[in-house]
Amino acid sequence: MLSANDIKTIRSLREKKYRDSFGLFVVEGEKMVAEALSSGLSVERVIRRDEVGEKTMERLSGLSSPPPVMAVVKQPSDQVPGKPAGLCLALDSIRDPGNLGTILRIADWFGVDTVFASPDTVEVFNPKVIQASMGTIFRKRPVYCNLPLLCESFTSASIGVFGTFLDGDDIYSCELPSEALIVMGNESDGVSREVAARVSRRLTIPSFSKGTHAESLNVAVATAVTVSEFRRR
Repeated sequence: MLSANDIKTIRSLREKKYRDSFGLFVVEGEKMVAEALSSGLSVERVIRRDEVGEKTMERLSGLSSPPPVMAVVKQPSDQVPGKPAGLCLALDSIRDPGNLGTILRIADWFGVDTVFASPDTVEVFNPKVIQASMGTIFRKRPVYCNLPLLCESFTSASIGVFGTFLDGDDIYSCELPSEALIVMGNESDGVSREVAARVSRRLTIPSFSKGTHAESLNVAVATAVTVSEFRRR
């Protein structure tokens, strides 16, 4: 049985300050709970609707339709940036949880070695990030770090730093290496000035529309196109 205090604690995990304070996060749904149980992370509690009742599950769940099962999971220790290697992503101030979750799925699908993120990128244990990632956070999570310094470390290792810009070189006609750091910018402002100054090659995804067209692509869509091109070569 769940006590009133248990319910209060679990509900509080919808907010970042309490996730940070307790070092816990919540996953909802059978697939997500199964991923958590097989991930190697410490699952503190599994809560089933048929055990606690529909009304209690409604109080606990952050979803519009309460799932049959949810779990409270202990947050893993912060990851430390490793030696520059492989095909990596750097996310510069990505603020939308859905975008981050989707980008992590893209990185997982295309076998991106590491996903780095600026400290002001949305927190990976945000419930909306978790749902959008569809379990990917148990296999691939961002390493939050100083991106300008990260770019410099890749350059020092003779690995190219590629940034996505509206005025860059056509990605479809560029030579793209198998080892690189790809920088994706903020949804509204793009790549920050400090990071842009450390980019060795600026890329763009050209529009094929004739006449008036959309100003830009959603950052998650742009990430999928960009990483696909690097993997295709």
